[in-house]
Amino acid sequence: MRARLIALATVLWASLVACDSAPSRLDHAFDGKPKTAGGFADPWAKSHDKDNDDDDKGGRGGFDLQGILAKIKDTIEKPGPYEAPEKSADFDETKPHWGVLKIGGEIVEREAFSWTGGHGTELRQLIDRLRELAKDDKISGLVLRVETLDISLPDITELRAAMHDFRAAKKPLHCHAETATNATYLVLSACDKIALAPLGDVMIPGPAAMPVHIKPLLDKLGIQADFLHVGAYKGAAEPLTRDAPSKEMEETIGAILDRRYQTMLDTIATERKLEPASVKALIDTALFPADQAKAARLVDDIVPYEAFRDATRAPWTKLELDADKPSQLQAMMKIARFVGAMPPERPIGDHVAVVYAIGNIVDGEGQGVLGARQEIASHTMVAALRALAADDHVKAVVLRIDSGGGSAQASELIWHAVADLKTKKPVIVSMSDVAASGGYYIASGATEIFALADTLTGSIGVVGGKIAPAGALAKLGVNTFPMGRGKHATLMASLGPWNDDEKAIILSTMQAVYTVFVGRVAEGRHKLPAEIQVIAQGRVWTGTKAKELGLVDQIGGLDAALAEAQKLGKVDPAIDLEVYPPSPTLRDVLHGFGQVQTPFGLHVQAREMLRGVDPKLVDATERLVDLAVSFTTTRIQAISILPVLQ
Repeated sequence: MRARLIALATVLWASLVACDSAPSRLDHAFDGKPKTAGGFADPWAKSHDKDNDDDDKGGRGGFDLQGILAKIKDTIEKPGPYEAPEKSADFDETKPHWGVLKIGGEIVEREAFSWTGGHGTELRQLIDRLRELAKDDKISGLVLRVETLDISLPDITELRAAMHDFRAAKKPLHCHAETATNATYLVLSACDKIALAPLGDVMIPGPAAMPVHIKPLLDKLGIQADFLHVGAYKGAAEPLTRDAPSKEMEETIGAILDRRYQTMLDTIATERKLEPASVKALIDTALFPADQAKAARLVDDIVPYEAFRDATRAPWTKLELDADKPSQLQAMMKIARFVGAMPPERPIGDHVAVVYAIGNIVDGEGQGVLGARQEIASHTMVAALRALAADDHVKAVVLRIDSGGGSAQASELIWHAVADLKTKKPVIVSMSDVAASGGYYIASGATEIFALADTLTGSIGVVGGKIAPAGALAKLGVNTFPMGRGKHATLMASLGPWNDDEKAIILSTMQAVYTVFVGRVAEGRHKLPAEIQVIAQGRVWTGTKAKELGLVDQIGGLDAALAEAQKLGKVDPAIDLEVYPPSPTLRDVLHGFGQVQTPFGLHVQAREMLRGVDPKLVDATERLVDLAVSFTTTRIQAISILPVLQ
C-alpha cells in the first residue's frame, strides 16, 4: 500500500513539474542536454542555464518540489505514533538480521487493475521475493505472518516449493497465523515452526466442492437457457439448464476431490511427520482450537505474534514484497513508460518470454492489454504471439495458462498463432490451476506441456446455445414478434428457444467444431483422433491423470517450464524474462475503461438473493450469469465450468 502511495506522490510531483509553464528540467529530457551513461536524460541533473538559477532546490521559483516529495515519502514510510514498529531497536541494516514479511488475501497469476487500484498478490512476485531473501547474506531468518489466503491448490504447490528453497539455504522459516483453514494451513505446513495466536484455531475439514446452479433463478425471471453439448461429460451448461449436477458431473467432481484429498493427506503427513492414518483422523475431526491443534502436532506453539517474532532474539526489520527501491531516474522512467513517452522495458539480447493467458477466452480485442490480466482476447493474444514469433531475440516462449476456456473460434485462432510460433521457436505450456476446454485447446499444440498434480485440464468438448429472455420481457410488458423471410431467418433473432429444426442446425455446427478440436489435440499429442475421442467427451482430468493419458508431458510448475524453455532456447537462466501482458500504460487504462452491463438485472437479482452469503458463492453465481449472457454473442464455446473448490 505504501509503495502505491509513494508512486502516486511521484506521479503528482512529476505532473507538477511537467505542467509548469516555465522551462523545467523535464524540458531537457529529450533535447540532447545532460544524459546518463545509459543514453537517457537525467531530469534531476542540475542545469546551469541562467533562467534556471532559481532551481537550486529542485523546484520552480524557489519552490522545493524535491524536498516536498522527500518529506511525503518519509511521512508515508514512517509508522505513526500508534502503529507497530517496522524494525527492532537494535536493527542495523549492515549486520545480519531477520526479516518479517506479511502475506495474505488473494494470490493471483497477474495483478488485476481497475480505477480503484490493483487487486491480488502475484504468485510469481511472492516466489521471487522468497528466493531473493534466501540469497541475501544479511537475512539470517524469516518470520512469515500469514493471514487468511485465497489461493488454489496448484499455486500452493509452487509457493511451498519456494518456501522450501528458503529453508534449503540453511535459514529458518518461522510462521505465525491467527487462524488457518485448508489452504492457509497447507502453506503454513512448509514452515520450520508454526505458531498460532491464543484463541486461534486450525480447520482442516478436507477439500470440498460447491456446484452452483442458477436455473431456478432463470426460471424465476422467466428466462430460458436453451443449450446443447457435444461430449457425454460436457457439463458446462448444466448450471443453466439443470436444477442439480448430473451423474457424469458428480463423477468428475468426485475424481477431483479424491486427488485433492490425497494431496492434502500426503502434504500434512510429510511436513508434520505424522502417519497417514493419523492425518485422516485429524481431517475427519476438522476443527482444532489452539490448544488442541498443538496437542495434535498441527502447530508448534500458542503465542501472540509479537512474542513469537521477538523470540528469535535477533535484530529484525519489516520487509515488503516489492524489494525495488528505484532511483529518481528509474522512477521518472517508469512514469515516462506509463504515459507512453518511452517504450516498455524489455530484456536486451537473447531471452525467454512468458505469456500469461488468464481468464475466459473471448473474441476480438477484449479490454486490451489491461484486460489481458483477466481475459484472453483472440486479437490481442494473437498479436502478442506473432510479435514474439517475429522477434529473433526471443528464443523460447512459456505460455502460462489459467483458463477454463471460452469462445471456440477464439481458441482456434490462438491455436494457429501458437502453431506458427512453434515453427520458429519452442513453446512450453505451464498450466496453473485450470487449463481446460478452450484452455487446453490453445495448449494442445505446444512443444511440451507441464501441469501440476492438481491442475484441472482436458474437458475436450463443445457447448452451444442461447439465453431466451422472451418470458422475462413479457413479465415487464414487452412482447416480441420475430418475423423474417427464409425458413430459418429468425434463427438468431428470436428471443425464444430454438425449435427442433433449429437445434439440429446448431448441433451440426457444434459437432464440426468438436471434430476440429479433437483433431487439433490429436495432432499436438501425436495420437490418432480415435485415441483422443476415448479421453475427450468433455471429461475433466487432474494433472496426474492427464499425464497418464498423454494429455500433458510433465508434472511441474512454472519453474520447471522455464527451465525447459531456457534449455531448448539455449538461454542463460540468469537473463531476465520478457513478460506479457506488460505493466499497464495510460493508453491501456483508457482503452480498458468501462464494462458491459449484464441485462435483465441478473446481477442485481443474484446479489440480493445471496446477500451476506459466502463471497465465493456470490462470485460463482455472477460468473454463471456472465456465462449465460456471453452466449448472446458467442453461440458455440469450448468452455468448462467447474464448481467452487475449497
